[in-house]
Amino acid sequence: MNKNTWALALSATALGLLVGCSSMKTPATANVAVSKAAVDSAVGAGGAEFAPLEMDSARTKMAAANKALANKNYKLAATLANEAEADAKLAQGKANSAKAQAAADALQDNLRVLREELDRASKTN
Repeated sequence: MNKNTWALALSATALGLLVGCSSMKTPATANVAVSKAAVDSAVGAGGAEFAPLEMDSARTKMAAANKALANKNYKLAATLANEAEADAKLAQGKANSAKAQAAADALQDNLRVLREELDRASKTN
């Protein structure tokens, strides 16, 4: 092989590696962005209050995903981002469930008070 053939082969290999790396970067970056939105949504839903362990896990994994992304470890970044998103969604689900349960409990208390008032009213008439 002459010099030009080697240079061409080396350039093609380098280009292949760059394309491969950049194609991994875009999905990983998107996964991190989607996961950040999921964590923010869970925080807004009360995840920190109602599911603190899941929120801590989601935040820890998000930080690790961001670090992996900065270190160009796109596969790890995507994996950690997906795990963070799952933890955030679980936290949000627990928060929503806890809020729904609290609302149901309040409704039951209101119904109990109404029944007691109706019973009292029917006994005085």
